[in-house]
Amino acid sequence: MKPRDQLTDLAHLWGARPATDTDWDFAIWSPDRDSLDLMLNGVTHPMTRDADGVFRARLPARAGDSYGYMLDGQPVPDPASRRQAGGVHDLSMLTRPPQAPSPWVGRDWPEAVICEIHIGTFTDAGTFQAAAEKLGDLAAVGINTVEVMPIAQFGGNQGWGYDGVLPNAVHPAYGTPQDFANFVAVAHDLGISVILDVVYNHFGPDGAYIHALTPAFFDHGRSTPWGPAVDFTQDPVRTFFFQNAAMCVNDFGVDGFRFDAVHQLVDPSPEPFFHALTGGLRAMDAGRPLHLIAEDERNLTTDRDAGRIDAQWNDDFHHAVHCLLTGESEGYYRNYAADPMADLTRALAEGQVEQGQPRVGASRGAPSGHLPASAFVNANQTHDQIGNRALGDRLITLAGAEAMRIAHALLLTAPYVPMLFQGEEIGSRTPFPFFCDFTGDLADAVRNGRKAEFADFDGFKGDLPDPLAEATRDMARPYAHPPEDAGEWSRLTARLLGWRATQVMPLVRTGGAQPARVRTTGTSSAVASWGYNGGHLYVAFHFDRLPDTPHLWPDTDARLTVGAPDKPFGFCTWTTPA
Repeated sequence: MKPRDQLTDLAHLWGARPATDTDWDFAIWSPDRDSLDLMLNGVTHPMTRDADGVFRARLPARAGDSYGYMLDGQPVPDPASRRQAGGVHDLSMLTRPPQAPSPWVGRDWPEAVICEIHIGTFTDAGTFQAAAEKLGDLAAVGINTVEVMPIAQFGGNQGWGYDGVLPNAVHPAYGTPQDFANFVAVAHDLGISVILDVVYNHFGPDGAYIHALTPAFFDHGRSTPWGPAVDFTQDPVRTFFFQNAAMCVNDFGVDGFRFDAVHQLVDPSPEPFFHALTGGLRAMDAGRPLHLIAEDERNLTTDRDAGRIDAQWNDDFHHAVHCLLTGESEGYYRNYAADPMADLTRALAEGQVEQGQPRVGASRGAPSGHLPASAFVNANQTHDQIGNRALGDRLITLAGAEAMRIAHALLLTAPYVPMLFQGEEIGSRTPFPFFCDFTGDLADAVRNGRKAEFADFDGFKGDLPDPLAEATRDMARPYAHPPEDAGEWSRLTARLLGWRATQVMPLVRTGGAQPARVRTTGTSSAVASWGYNGGHLYVAFHFDRLPDTPHLWPDTDARLTVGAPDKPFGFCTWTTPA
């Protein structure tokens, strides 16, 4: 099957869809079963099984009707449900696709400036509609892309979204499918691209009836850190996720995806699942560029080399900055604590730090210096790096505002794709602790697991925020209580991104990128340069202490400064023509 066909000509193996003005088709792949009944509006109907293990039925119905599949005498929701009548344990509800989004031309990937947002805490209301009304504030400071944390329906009301169990159904606490389509439309009207974070490597622990309905969906000889592994070698399994990706592009209008933990998308097939998925997306005629980003802890470059994805999250950059500014050395920071300045200079020069060379801990990765700067999404803070801390504290609370201004300037003016976490553009100190909404034994397991995880973390002996409490979620809203210097930070962000738009990106567009040159000038200072056909971009910075070799900041109009050359914290960026 050609890549184009994989996402545009999908066989109906999953879910409910209109067949005529009065009839709907229902389908589910369940090859381990000999029979299966569908319940529609409280009435049970036998389904017909084909030779491939797909159960089908065509019945008179209309949008808004409830349906589900009979499991041990009880109706359960459709794993491919596009909308629920309530929570993840309730019946599914027939729904038509949202109103088709208006066309827009999209954006070129290298110019992306991303803000990662979580719909439930981005605003006080925690809805798509409220988030849409907030997007103008991001556009005003120069942010042109939002990366939306997962919105697939999960158990309970609140959560990060990585425990989704119904990938095709938007989480109802955030709004309706049409509300999400409207959110995307508002973003496009503001010139903002929308990247959707999707989780295809596992299902959450609460409400995933697919395990019982379709055991063959899973590789029972392998597991992930979050539950049973998906068996991507089977075409119906692939179709389930292809269908989700196509829906998000065609029905909601999203401009691409951030794929969670692709190192767990294990598939020994001649054409692995992730290759087929990205190939299908690349072949779609969406009328706009589709941007594909991976989270991949292996630090490999093969998917970027082959053009399957545009970029990977570059945690190496974050870890180097974090260790340099905090001195922390526990857990995954151990490899970056030995010489964080050397790691930061390597990240500025070559993208990744860990490229297969011997390190303090286990080595990983492959050489990355040949990749363009746009192949790396760099960040000083992300939901992971903030939220996986005991108290969910931001880097600014650990390192201080002066240091963060310099780190902020470095992130936003280097040619790599920068990503902020919601509120970072206003200097938010609001934490982003882990929160969820499970009950019973599962809730107790989460509480106990969090306590065990941080029992000896950096000497932490305090009380953890209760991950099950609504107050823990509420404290994660960065705009509810902005810092006193929010205006100052907004102006700084706008100034930096204005420089990026008028000086950095025009230079990058001239092409002919040359290997970066970076030299340290002290224990926490360096000068870096990137050459292009149109000239050179320079940055010079120092944290907390003056350089051993003084920086000579040029006296030119084509420069931007933060701090001063003779103060403990300083930053300067400038350009020169070819």
